[in-house]
Amino acid sequence: MDVRSIVPLDEEAILRSVRRTGRLVVVDEDYERCGFSAEVSALVAEKAFEALEAPILRVATPNAPIPYSPRLERHLIPGGGRILRAVRGVMGRG
Repeated sequence: MDVRSIVPLDEEAILRSVRRTGRLVVVDEDYERCGFSAEVSALVAEKAFEALEAPILRVATPNAPIPYSPRLERHLIPGGGRILRAVRGVMGRG
């Protein structure tokens, strides 16, 4: 699902999706710590933990300075390859 807004956050839609699929992969261009992906992960861990069939995975920017160079930046910000590997991993097809 694509979360269109973080304020207000549609918590019920996220929880419905996790309860239906048993899985959660959160993709976020922000840092892993203290960001949107951490908040969504906490929400699911607190309110739908029993529905999870696999660990929650976050695909986010590592907790490191973002380089100014676009070439180097591409290596840190989540892209298609990292997202695909995460989804395959959570589906057990890693």
